[in-house]
This record gives sequence, structure tokens and C-alpha cells, in this order.
Amino acid sequence: MLQFIPLISELEISRQINKIGKMISKDYETKDLVLVGILKGSFIFLSDLTRQISIDHEIDLIGASSYKRTSSTGQIVFTKQPDLEFENRDILLVEDIVDTGNTLLKIVEFVQLLNPSSIKICSLIDKHERREVQIKVDYACFLLDKGFIVGYGLDYNEKYRNLPAIYDLKL
Repeated sequence: MLQFIPLISELEISRQINKIGKMISKDYETKDLVLVGILKGSFIFLSDLTRQISIDHEIDLIGASSYKRTSSTGQIVFTKQPDLEFENRDILLVEDIVDTGNTLLKIVEFVQLLNPSSIKICSLIDKHERREVQIKVDYACFLLDKGFIVGYGLDYNEKYRNLPAIYDLKL
């Protein structure tokens, strides 16, 4: 039987996204910002984050996955390529959760090939329990040590993304 243990409320999420949005607006004030959401998990976070950023920016999406059920397969599959031109632009990768870091590292390597001016990372959750690679998360709404997290875009077998808050899922 699945058990959902509340971790982060809707209000806490909203407050942190507002705070991060202000930081990004200030940091990118004179830059050519492109928010790049990493599908599928980031779509809810990305939609709330973009509305908290007060400067002009564009949005694109990249699809990549390495997960099957609750664990990473170690194999990265790109499911969607970016549509915009990234050359000489400031790219902010928007991720739902940075866990092992393997998928995100491959995405960063791919985006570097597109010759952007800069690449930074913004994540709803920066989780270190299973981190396997060194990767810098420049903006993180929440730091977590462990747990299998669902809700607010994060899923378990494509379910529970619709939950308005974040929960630790116990299988």
C-alpha cells in the first residue's frame, strides 16, 4: 500500500518560487535569458517560475529521461530537442529534481554543444542522497537529503504529478 507523507506545502512552494524568481530576475537583468524546462517533471515548476520572473525571457523545452519506476537506468534518452537557437544566449535549465545528477550532466553537455553564453541550473528540489556526479545547482528552492518525492510535477510511474504539494512516497 502506498503511503504519502507530506513534506512541502503549496504555500512553501509558492514562497520559494517567488523568492527564486526575484533572484533570477536580478541576476539576468542584462542578459538574454532562455528558460529551458526539462520534461516532463519540470512543467508545473516552469509555469509558476516564469510568472515570477519580471524580466523578458523566452521558454523552451528539452525531453530527457533515465528513470524506470523509482530508479535511474543509467541510460539517457532524449525525447525532445530544443526549438530555439541557444548560441550566445544565457540558458537556465529548469529541473524538477536533481537526484543522481547523471541525466542533468548529459543535458548540460548537450547544451554546451549549442554554444550558449552561459548555462546555469535551477531546480525545485536538490536532493543529495544518491548524487553520483559533481553538478552545481545555481538556484534550488529546496534541499532534501533523501526520500522518493512525488507531487507538483514529480511522478511515480507517470502518476501523482498533479498533487499540489510535495510528498515522500513510501512503497
